[in-house]
Amino acid sequence: MEDASRSEGARLWAGAQALARARLAVRGGEPSRVPPLLFLTDPERTPRPWEIAARMPPGSGVIHRGFGRAEALEEARRLRAVTHERGMTLLIGLDADLADAAQADGLHLPERSLGAAYALSGKRPGWLLTGAAHSVEAALAATDLHAVLLSPIFPAGGASAGKLALGLDTLSAAAGGPTPVIALGGVTTANVGALIETGCAGVASVGGVVDAFGR
Repeated sequence: MEDASRSEGARLWAGAQALARARLAVRGGEPSRVPPLLFLTDPERTPRPWEIAARMPPGSGVIHRGFGRAEALEEARRLRAVTHERGMTLLIGLDADLADAAQADGLHLPERSLGAAYALSGKRPGWLLTGAAHSVEAALAATDLHAVLLSPIFPAGGASAGKLALGLDTLSAAAGGPTPVIALGGVTTANVGALIETGCAGVASVGGVVDAFGR
């Protein structure tokens, strides 16, 4: 089982890297600073996210979503220790104070807060900034971000369980804009290869990462 888990993780990581390379080959320019594989934490589905992060490859990243919980700082600091040791990126969901306290690499903004990206980029020029989008229009309108996470691409669990999947055509349309787009929602080792023609710059996942690296 452990060997199978390592194989699953290697496949997901290879698929994510292939997406980043394919986008760069078509679009040119500098490689995105945002890792091609991002693990989104979830208090219910990933109660000990640092253990999963410890199995992920160097060059990948974590978006820690504390949701204002009392234990969020302890979790973020555990994740910072692991990601620093493994050469990974750590972003914090929405909370700039938590990002500061955890010495994170940047911030991930929900769609409702994307307008804050301009001010944040001025105050924290060294931070990586990503944001959530749930439509082509929102993804194309997002500015001052290093990447947009568009979701849900495939049928997904968690908060996206009741949302209609956007599909590959929508992902392709959003990826045609100037900001790199990361595919989020239902992405697994089984379907990451289907994204190769969309122009997206990588993938983000909760369950897909847990399945690939959580054992």
